[in-house]
Amino acid sequence: MERSDKSSDKDKAAEARRPGVTTRERILVLLKTKGRLNAGELSSQLALTEMAIRRHMYELEREGVIRISSVRQKMGRPLHAFELTANADALFPKNYDTLALDLLAELNEDPATQPLIIAMFEGRRRKLHERYAPRMEGRGLEERVYELAHIQNAGGYMAEVEQLGDGGYKLHEYNCPITGVAGQYEQACSCELSLFRGLLETDVQRTECLAKGDSRCTYVIGK
Repeated sequence: MERSDKSSDKDKAAEARRPGVTTRERILVLLKTKGRLNAGELSSQLALTEMAIRRHMYELEREGVIRISSVRQKMGRPLHAFELTANADALFPKNYDTLALDLLAELNEDPATQPLIIAMFEGRRRKLHERYAPRMEGRGLEERVYELAHIQNAGGYMAEVEQLGDGGYKLHEYNCPITGVAGQYEQACSCELSLFRGLLETDVQRTECLAKGDSRCTYVIGK
C-alpha cells in the first residue's frame, strides 16, 4: 500500500512537470491533488527555488485563488503554507454541458416530459429577468445596452457594443458558455433573445449565432 502511495505521488509530480504546462498550472495541480503545501515542498516537487515559488504564490494570493496560512512546528518558527481557496475551483475543468445535455435528453425521450424542456428554459429566462431588471431601472437605452454587455461579460460571453449611425446598437458576443446546449436545444437561444428584449424594452433581432456555426452572436438593437 505504501509503495502505491509513493507511486501516486511520483505520478502527480511528473504530471506537474509535463512540458507545455506553466509553472502556475503546475502549482495549482499540486495544491489541488495534494492539499496544503509549503514553499519547500513545492520547491522539491517542481525543481524550483523557494524564492521563485514564493513569487508565484504572492501573485496567486493577489488573484484570490490561494491563501497563505501559518503552520505551527514543534520547534522553531511557524511555516508558511499555501492552499487553494474556493475561487480556484473555477480554474479546473468542468463538465456541465455533458450533465445538462444528459438531463435534457432524458426529458426529451418521453413525449410526456418534452414540454418540461420549454418550461425549464422559460423558467431560467424569468429568473434572469428578475435578477437583472433592477439594474435597468431609470436608465436610457444606451445605458441599458452597455449594462447588458457588462452582465454578459460577467457570464463569460465576451460581449462588446457597436454603436450604429441610425442611433441603434449591435451587441456582439464572441463566446457562448452554453454552446453545447444551445446547439441542440434552440430554446436556449430563443429565451436569451426574449430576455434581451425584456431587459432593453425595445426591438432586438439576432443576425448571427454561434450555435448555428457563425463566428459570433450578434444582436441588432433598435431605438
